[in-house]
Amino acid sequence: MRLSLFLIGGALLAGAGTAQAADRDPEAQLARAIAGRVAGKPVDCIDQHDIRSTQIIDNTAIVYEGAGGTIYVNRPRSGASSLRWGNILVTDTHSTQLCSIDVIHLIDSNSRMETGFVGLGPFVPYKKVPR
Repeated sequence: MRLSLFLIGGALLAGAGTAQAADRDPEAQLARAIAGRVAGKPVDCIDQHDIRSTQIIDNTAIVYEGAGGTIYVNRPRSGASSLRWGNILVTDTHSTQLCSIDVIHLIDSNSRMETGFVGLGPFVPYKKVPR
């Protein structure tokens, strides 16, 4: 059994007025994360050792940056409403891969209390458009 912690951190830079509203729109955040990339065929698993960073899109998705610049977007099959920026993702896997059958527990980064869980869905790879 392998227990992995993905600490989610970072700061969002927000402008004034409309920019602030756009920063809070999950679909707009996701669009910015995959800008300039094209979607590939969804896959059921990704190698954990290839994950370079993770980003939570509130109530929507988890974005994994993989080796080679590929971004994987996972829209959980269940529990997406529990996703919050700043959560700690705790994954209990039984292999070196993170798969669509895995469950991720969400821990509040301040209180260290569990706030929910998500059941992962397929991982959609997004690769940069060649120039």
